[in-house]
Amino acid sequence: MSTEPQYTDNADASVTAPPRAADVPRSLAEALRSRDDDALAGLLRARPDLLNPVPNDLTQLATRAGTRASVVRALERLDRFAQQVAEVLAVAPDPASYEEVRRLLAGDDGDATVEAALPRALATLHAQALVWGPDDRLRLVRTARELLAPAPQHPSPTGLGPTVAEATAGMSPTRVQDIVTAAGLPTTHDPVSAVQSLTALFTDRTRMSALLDEAPAESVEVLSRLVWGPPYGQVTADPARHLRWLLDRGLLLPTAPGTVVLPREAALHLRAGRAHRTPEPVPPTVEVAREYRPQVVDAAAAGQAYTALATVEELLKDWDEGGPAVLRAGGLSVRDLKRTAVALDTSEPLAAFWVELAYAAGLLASDGEADERYAATPAYDEWQELPAAERWSALATAWLAATRTAGLVGGRDGKDRTLSALGPHLDRSTAPEVRHRVLALAATLPEGTAPVPETLQDRLRWERPSASRGRPAQDGAANPSDSPTPQDLRSRIAQWTLNEAEMLGVTGRGALSSHGRALLSASPGASASAGPEGSPADPSADPSVEQSLAAAHATRLLAPLLPEPLDHVLLQADLTAVAPGPLERPLADALAVLADVESKGGATVYRFTPGSVRRALDAGQSASDLHAFLAAHSRTPVPQPLAYLIDDVARKHGHLRIGAASAYVRCDDEALLNEILADKRAQSLRLRRLAPTVLAAQADPGTLLDGLRAMGFAPAAESAEGDVLITRAHAHRTPPRTAPEPVPDGPPLPGATLIGAAVRAIRAGDLASTAPRKEAPTSASDGRLPRTTAAETLATMQAAVLTGEALWIGYVNAEGTASQRVIAPVRVEGGFVTAYDHTADEVRTYPLHRVTGVAELADD
Repeated sequence: MSTEPQYTDNADASVTAPPRAADVPRSLAEALRSRDDDALAGLLRARPDLLNPVPNDLTQLATRAGTRASVVRALERLDRFAQQVAEVLAVAPDPASYEEVRRLLAGDDGDATVEAALPRALATLHAQALVWGPDDRLRLVRTARELLAPAPQHPSPTGLGPTVAEATAGMSPTRVQDIVTAAGLPTTHDPVSAVQSLTALFTDRTRMSALLDEAPAESVEVLSRLVWGPPYGQVTADPARHLRWLLDRGLLLPTAPGTVVLPREAALHLRAGRAHRTPEPVPPTVEVAREYRPQVVDAAAAGQAYTALATVEELLKDWDEGGPAVLRAGGLSVRDLKRTAVALDTSEPLAAFWVELAYAAGLLASDGEADERYAATPAYDEWQELPAAERWSALATAWLAATRTAGLVGGRDGKDRTLSALGPHLDRSTAPEVRHRVLALAATLPEGTAPVPETLQDRLRWERPSASRGRPAQDGAANPSDSPTPQDLRSRIAQWTLNEAEMLGVTGRGALSSHGRALLSASPGASASAGPEGSPADPSADPSVEQSLAAAHATRLLAPLLPEPLDHVLLQADLTAVAPGPLERPLADALAVLADVESKGGATVYRFTPGSVRRALDAGQSASDLHAFLAAHSRTPVPQPLAYLIDDVARKHGHLRIGAASAYVRCDDEALLNEILADKRAQSLRLRRLAPTVLAAQADPGTLLDGLRAMGFAPAAESAEGDVLITRAHAHRTPPRTAPEPVPDGPPLPGATLIGAAVRAIRAGDLASTAPRKEAPTSASDGRLPRTTAAETLATMQAAVLTGEALWIGYVNAEGTASQRVIAPVRVEGGFVTAYDHTADEVRTYPLHRVTGVAELADD
């Protein structure tokens, strides 16, 4: 008996003896029928696309599991070694034994690591219904074999070509006999036995080695170039002597005029029996780049978190009165993105990230007006009132779940259109899963440890290899040369995740922070991890509840690390104020009106200028209000230069009055008006005197106000009644908006309740479709619905009520959907039958006119 490890399906007991012929499933449907409910639930959880809609029975489930779209999706979500095992099964005999698969993976010399990992990979393929059958008859589903098997149009991912039998299928019998003779084999009576003889030679290690020992060195060199694929080559009509030697002995077989191929059996001999050059049974290890004390990491991450909050607030404050216009095609123009980057003192890619982050969190949106612009939403005002840690948690949670990918901004889509910030076509459904997986891999390292990004990328590529590797594109699929491949996109998203997590404060110095670890389970990708360890801990858990709990936990961890808001500043004699930390919101808002921000960082420096003081006066403040405000919030005395500045600007403020005539200037000081008229800078305003104290202008009031301020005066606007107009910033808000919904990556993950109900329905439907039935001349025995007359149906139903027997019926519902059911009639009256439906596992009432026919079940 073989000592190799035996693979065991998770629905069966350990294999201790070869299965009997009667126990060997003849189809995938029969293999699924032998599984228990837990195994079926695992299949539906791993491949949720099979649930839409719920299959009627196991035969329909097996059919759906073998469709091209479903198989492609399942293959794309396998890890690298599971894919390699599937690729081996595609080039192995059908069916293949466990031992044949092991030899093709481990080679003639064996590989302990490969042999140890093979049972897990086969268990994954079995659980996902990509492979079925016992260990001695493993079968890859037909669609997967078609996708992965070698063909001239798309060589196998293994680099192997067709078998000798496949390559010689169209060859003349005479030519086959010539090859057999040249290879030193006896001639046969038919081409089939000749091909078998040649195949036996190529698979015999000893005889094959002896044949290759006779080959010219140039011939061996040709084989070495083809051995690892692609196995196809070009030859002329009169090939060279070393090529003719290979052609004569069948080591190169013609597939088309001028094209030859290295047969699979010969290639496997040259590879020492190994189907893959480099099997990858073990996932790459995520290596450590640097180690820090966890407190250092948390402090660095908290500092970045505070900076992130300040940046988002500054962005939305800049757009408070209405932000940039929305492009006709949607999104932000390049010019507006540049202007935003300048306002935030950052680069354009980073500005795009902050804009997209605020949009994903529901803090900004388009206002929907005729002249559509971006603006803050009402949710922004609510968000501002939250404590800092809760504000950060809202941003980080939105970032983890968002499918919008800011890193794509500035690139081009498949139609060569520029991708703009806040525009369409930025959603990538894989982004949440990749973000979560990157952080989850970082969380596997000890606290305070930063991973090496390259090794993290290698691990991600192993867990989810390229979808296009060794597989043809789906029919009709476009693949523009300038569009990133799925694997390239995942790698780019992973790199963007590392950068964005650092900017957002999820990581600090490259290592995952404690509050970042707490947020991991808040991601929708938490239950859909790509890696072998990524299965959900509790499939029945409510994701929204988990998200709320994780966000609350992260908030509690971050809150003590953020600086407390201050209620004071330090006034200096050079007309500046230093805020040694974050300020309380009322103080920060008032100071932003009274002074200009000169520099940011750990301490913010504000500068007082005549323009900033005038701005505060225009907002309705008086000089005494400003003096009192500064005295109340400064830890140092108010410097004399600052007091003089406020008094000087206040003395001139409102001395001149601007109104609408077209516009006018009035002032009690005639000398001041004379000074304005004599100033050459006032010529563009086209002023003329209407009265000793009134000047008229051709310019509008706003232009006149700005012009006189540019000349150094401090005029104030007045209303039609002569009252001074107080100009306040008008906060523009959009109507209530919801945050953009992430684009799902395929069908939603089903919950435990839905999966349990689906398994019961499939089992019941399968019972109805496979229940043994008595043959009747009026009923079909080929799987079609039974057909009986109305009188026969009624009589059989009434008899079943008396005997208590179950019946097999065909039923067509109001929508016209036909189904088979097994029922036990309880009552027949008024044109209806009330029965216990074994298919639905409940008592139901059916109209008799919708029953197509009835048949009795077999006695056994």
